[in-house]
Amino acid sequence: MIDANNLSNPLEQAVRFANEHEIGWVRDPITDPAGVWGVHQTDTPPHNRLFGPVHARGGVSGVVIQNGQTICEFGEPARADLTFSVAKAYLALLAGVAHDQGLLPDVNRPIVSQLPGIGFDEGNNRLVTWAHLLQQTSEWTGQCFGIPDQVDHYRSLAFAPAPSGTKGDKRPLHAPGTFWEYNDVRINQLSLALLHLFGRALPEVFAQYIAKPCGLSDTWRWIGYDHAWVTIDGQRLPSVPGGSHWGAGVSISAQDQARIGQLMLNQGQVNGQSIISPQWMTLMQTPCPLAPFYGYLVWLNHEQRIFSSLPPESYFGMGAGGHFTLVEPGSQLVVAVRWLKPDQANAFFGQVYEALKP
Repeated sequence: MIDANNLSNPLEQAVRFANEHEIGWVRDPITDPAGVWGVHQTDTPPHNRLFGPVHARGGVSGVVIQNGQTICEFGEPARADLTFSVAKAYLALLAGVAHDQGLLPDVNRPIVSQLPGIGFDEGNNRLVTWAHLLQQTSEWTGQCFGIPDQVDHYRSLAFAPAPSGTKGDKRPLHAPGTFWEYNDVRINQLSLALLHLFGRALPEVFAQYIAKPCGLSDTWRWIGYDHAWVTIDGQRLPSVPGGSHWGAGVSISAQDQARIGQLMLNQGQVNGQSIISPQWMTLMQTPCPLAPFYGYLVWLNHEQRIFSSLPPESYFGMGAGGHFTLVEPGSQLVVAVRWLKPDQANAFFGQVYEALKP
């Protein structure tokens, strides 16, 4: 493995660059609650608060894998930290598990036809399909565990086109499948639907069908909001969020993130075993017609509009706070990096790619 303290090598120079560009969020949101930390702080009251637990973070950390071999680790790669919206890709992988098991045979089927009574029964919500939610084009409207979809109307993101209004203002809704918007409430509604589809807590499903086959450590956790519980067949189960916008979500190490990235690079296979079908992995990487930089809860680079320093076939899990999992098939490269300033990610990934490209 490369020594990240030896700065004579281009890869070590990339590591040094990452370490010099840590995001400015406070290290501990508990002891320094007035500091900048998280996404909820930009929401309109009364939703500009946490609904689930959070914990202190580490510094910049990462893992680089090429051709299935770990060649570089830096920071605290074994430390489990909140990963924010990288967890959305994990929801897409769970949807793939459901698809392969026959629970979700048709992504274009309205969800209400399978799961009545969980928030898809009225108005245009009846037209919302699994594909709409996975591509963030659903225009689902309502409240998910007391948080309205309006909270994320006109949301601004570093890697998406600028919105035409002010975050949190009511936006005119469109027909499902005709407008793209990054909206964490709708993602949580997808998670709720998957919970009902499996009839089991999603962390249990993730542990059985993804974490264990991929060889993840026992340090990861997927936690729900304090009040986000439902009863299914007499069981009280948590509904977990697809991020940490209002706290909770996935805490996981960079090492485990990279292992999941390797699963994605291998088109759903681990050690020759198919964990998720290649057909589903292809769907995840298929551009959304309304947002060609987006697939099934992953970011695509085929137009090189997100990261100009990387090849078009590369794609990502990305989350607030500077969390990235890069999958770059051409170089057989997986990179997980934590707490990196988002506006420096293109430069960092470019340095890693130039150091390791074929």
